[in-house]
Formats: sequence, C-alpha cells, structure tokens
Amino acid sequence: MSYQLWYWPTIPGRGEFVRLFMEAAELEYEDMAREESADALVEDLHAREGVRPFAPPYLVDDDVVIGQTALILTYLSDKEGLGTGDLATDLGLVQLQLDIADFVEEVHSVHHPIASSKYYSEQMEAAFERAEDFRANRLPKYLIHFDNAVATNGGPFLLGDQWSHVDTSLFQVMEGLDYAFPNLMRRMQGTWPHLEGLQTAVPDIDGVAAYLASERRMEFNQDGIFRHYEELDEQ
Repeated sequence: MSYQLWYWPTIPGRGEFVRLFMEAAELEYEDMAREESADALVEDLHAREGVRPFAPPYLVDDDVVIGQTALILTYLSDKEGLGTGDLATDLGLVQLQLDIADFVEEVHSVHHPIASSKYYSEQMEAAFERAEDFRANRLPKYLIHFDNAVATNGGPFLLGDQWSHVDTSLFQVMEGLDYAFPNLMRRMQGTWPHLEGLQTAVPDIDGVAAYLASERRMEFNQDGIFRHYEELDEQ
C-alpha cells in the first residue's frame, strides 16, 4: 500500500518538503488533494478522529496519521531505513529539520507579518520593514547555521556522501530563496559554499532528478511560502 499525502493542491508550500524526500527515496505515494480536490482535503481532515493533524501536510500510512512536516520526515526516514541508526546523529537531523521549520515560518512572515488572514496588499508597509530585517539579519543567521552543519562531514550532504531528509529540505529552502530574493541571493553567492554545494548535489539523486524533470514538480508561485515581491528584495 502506498502512502497518502494530503496537502493543498495548487502550492508547493510545506508539502513540497515531504514530496521531495519521498521522490528522492522513490517511495510510492498518492498526492491526494491533487488527485481529488482541496475540498476533499478539508473533508478528510475534519473527518479524522482522536489527535488529528492541526493542518496539512499530513501523511496517512494505513492506521497511522501524522501531521507536522518534521515529524512526517522523521517517521518516513525511520520506517524506510533511511536514518543512520545512531540516536545522537538522527536526533541532530531532527533538530535541523525543526530549525528549517522555524526558518520557513520566518520566510512566510516576511510577506505576511501581521496576519495570514489578511492580503499582502493590506500589510505591505509592515512587510517592507520586516523584509529589511530578514535580509540583513535573519536570513544570514540561519544560512550560516545550516552551512556550518553541512560542513561538519565535508559535504556534499550533511552526512557526507549519504543524503538525508534534511538535505532535500535544505535544497527546497535554497531554491525558494532564489525565487523570492533573487537579487540578494545573487549578491551573496559564495557566502554559503556548503549549502550551495548541497543545492547542486541534491538534483543528482536519481529520484529527485526524475521528479524535477516531471510535471509533478510544482513551480513556486505567489500563493505559497516563498513569494517574490520586487519591493521586498534587495534593490
């Protein structure tokens, strides 16, 4: 039986972090809302009982239902034998995955600094101020942290020659930043050499290469987490 992934059908969003890992591992899965509809996602989520996911993405594996991107990736990595088997190392990977989740939330808060329920046009002034601090302080702080982590084992991946769920997630982060802040990322090229090496290496994973060349790979857009607004990028 294949896994069922439930996420919004028209945006890469947080669901893309799960898709990339499953594609890299060549796991069978159904992208349920893309096959059915967003309404089907809402209906399925609300029909769940017990400790149900707060929001998509969530993964269904027979009787197991898991929300939260980092937890989904940890579960899949462990079940499919794609962890290291060393507790300290695997916990380090989970820690980094949670750091990525924090960073992704900060990326989203650049263009929605007041409320997710408001349109970008309703909070542009606050977004402009938030973007200045994000570009100058938050983005460099996080990327230096991730770059140092990749450098630990010499690259190109966090574990050296072996890729992990953190590598596919960092690839998505770097691709998203290139889309959202092209001017800033071009100017700072070379600042994070190990992350840039990882970004080059992940597409060479067989499953990822096939996925990126397929119609299944969704392009970044103005409804997702990583959005490009010229006025929020470095001028």
